[in-house]
Amino acid sequence: MTTSLERRSVELPPRTPAPRRLLKHPRLMHHNRLAALVLTANLVFLYASWTPSTRTMGHAALANLALAILVRQQYVINLLFKLATWAPTSWPLKVRWTLGKVYHFGGVHVGGALAGASWFLALTISTTDGPLMAVGWTLTALLALIIATALPPFRSRHHDHFEKIHRFGGWTALALFWTHTLLAAPGPVEVAVLSVVTFSVALPWLRLRKVDVRVERPSPHVVLARFDHGETPFAGSSTAISRSPLKEWHSFANVPAPGEPGFRLTISRAGDWTGDFIDDMPNRIWVKGITTAGVANIETLFTKVVYVATGSGIGPCLPHLLAAEVPSRLVWATRDPRTTYGDALVDEILAVQPHALIWDTSRDGKPDMVRLAYAAYRDFGAEAVICISNKKLTWQVVHGLEQRGIPAYGAIWDS
Repeated sequence: MTTSLERRSVELPPRTPAPRRLLKHPRLMHHNRLAALVLTANLVFLYASWTPSTRTMGHAALANLALAILVRQQYVINLLFKLATWAPTSWPLKVRWTLGKVYHFGGVHVGGALAGASWFLALTISTTDGPLMAVGWTLTALLALIIATALPPFRSRHHDHFEKIHRFGGWTALALFWTHTLLAAPGPVEVAVLSVVTFSVALPWLRLRKVDVRVERPSPHVVLARFDHGETPFAGSSTAISRSPLKEWHSFANVPAPGEPGFRLTISRAGDWTGDFIDDMPNRIWVKGITTAGVANIETLFTKVVYVATGSGIGPCLPHLLAAEVPSRLVWATRDPRTTYGDALVDEILAVQPHALIWDTSRDGKPDMVRLAYAAYRDFGAEAVICISNKKLTWQVVHGLEQRGIPAYGAIWDS
């Protein structure tokens, strides 16, 4: 483990000109641009149709809501990542930089949901049939509740409630949409689309199962949960686990060891659920059975990458470091790493990352992660930086580097 005082004072490159820098502002990130693109496409369609019929409004509502649901389906997400990362590293960096933003697909979900709800509101207002009006206004009110509780202020403060409303409200909304469609004498297209959407929603639950888990606790702050139930997920994917499937789910990065069956999850104390998991380690746990690509899977778009992590953010980085599919350099800031995570894990990291910068915050204090990331990026000759940390620091690193012309990636907490 090494630290370097020189890295504290490394001089950052100048920020890009204001017009380019504006596009890197968090409010204008690709997630929001995609949402705006979907809404703009709907406005163009509205303008082109001028006075759309009730059937046209129904089709538009169905198309947008189907888009919002399907883009969140795990297999669709994996396909989007595969398509984006097919680009060879010989392509221009600007193109690969943009393709790496594939994980902002949540913007399509947001745009589709807002547009679909708006079209359905217009449809309901123009409806005169009594039963259709009753179902329509009930569904409209439910969609408004789902959207309102998904807004960041509510979602960040009451995430458990958001998750339950989104899940149970979404299921109820789908049932009401089926009811409304059947009352309106649907054609084969409407039935086919609704059938696909329903199957997409049900599929993860059809893969639901309870499996054995072996939990090791190197410290009161973290546990390593080991699974070996016949599946070895791909590096960088995540698995959702739960003790009560209908209440709440939590996703963690899968850490498969090359050449070994099964995988591990690194779970740190970060709230009531993880705290209970660490204090009362289970022997069996529910899993949905569909692993999903994560932000770090975009690494193959680049010749070299720098991984920046704090604390338990090492979990999503570790499978990529072990797989070594792309040359990488690690910068990890955490409190007393050997005491917190155990000698075995730290030694495993150093075995594949002998030049890693592991910053002990209990000894050296909190570092300037933007400067550390840039120093590693410069010294290693990397093309991109991938940051796994809390929301504040992730955005600080990602936008701090991108405003200086450096491709940088990190979670966006869009749902």
